[in-house]
Amino acid sequence: MTDTQAQNLNEKIQEEVEQARAVCDISGSNSAECAAAWDAVEELQAEASHQRQDKKKNSLEQYCDDNPDAAECRVYDE
Repeated sequence: MTDTQAQNLNEKIQEEVEQARAVCDISGSNSAECAAAWDAVEELQAEASHQRQDKKKNSLEQYCDDNPDAAECRVYDE
């Protein structure tokens, strides 16, 4: 995930939090609308967490993806 994508996702999360607070103020904290609004926030937070966990490949891993038969990329079973 690029920095711009992360920033956009964080901004979207902040917007959803503000919207959830507004919905809960209007419809009450025990309403279905309030619960749904906070569910939307949780979904975005989960997506952000998932994207942060995506590990970037190092140069050897990228090389091996492009050249799986190279000697450096061989994997031996015991």
